Amino acid sequence: MFSQEESKKIRQEFWTSFGKEYPHKWLLYNTKIKEIQLKFTFDRKVAQVSLDIIDQDEMIRAYYFEKLQSLLTVLKEEYLPVAQLEKDYQLPEGKMISRLYVEKDRVSIHNKKDWPEVKKFLAENMFKLEEFFEDFKDYIKD
Repeated sequence: MFSQEESKKIRQEFWTSFGKEYPHKWLLYNTKIKEIQLKFTFDRKVAQVSLDIIDQDEMIRAYYFEKLQSLLTVLKEEYLPVAQLEKDYQLPEGKMISRLYVEKDRVSIHNKKDWPEVKKFLAENMFKLEEFFEDFKDYIKD
């Protein structure tokens, strides 16, 4: 078990080392669609790469969710075969979003032995998610 301070230090160490190994300018919050963000998540249970629809207005979330749902076949066939799409995805803090994601389970940010595998997973899948987003952002936006 790690203290909060130790856990924070480990998370910082992971993300710093990830940035050095993969010095790519990730799209993340700069999607040009304010309701959509691309995200990396790595905690004590899972690693995820996701496209999040973050608007609290359910109608707006539903609009973007339907757009992504209509692209799911092409996403799985050409970019991320194991992608999952959830209309109602609850974040740990209780906020409800919609999320398209790929996940690696049974890994922990506290276990440095998991880091090389997770870094590769995060980078490879975010490259594919960014490519998908760039290819279809005009459709998603309109």
